[in-house]
Amino acid sequence: MKITGVIRTVHQAPACVAEAVAADNLREMETRAEDGTPEGVVITTITSTKIRSVIASMDDYLANITVAEELCRKKLISADQETGCEDQHDNPNTQE
Repeated sequence: MKITGVIRTVHQAPACVAEAVAADNLREMETRAEDGTPEGVVITTITSTKIRSVIASMDDYLANITVAEELCRKKLISADQETGCEDQHDNPNTQE
């Protein structure tokens, strides 16, 4: 029997986050960014024959995605400062 867990998270820079966490994916994990949605979404699917493996992989993934989100946020802010578009990514009420 196969057990599958799916984690769906929203990010300002989904491609950046997906790329950062995919580097640590095990072979039973698949991560992709969906930029075509109103909010940027990263979807990760974890499949195994053991529930413990799925839970442990999800736990590790959640720790990794937290770090990836912070790094990608800083990358966006740095890029904005270089182009003069500061604070857009920190203020959810700012329209682009």
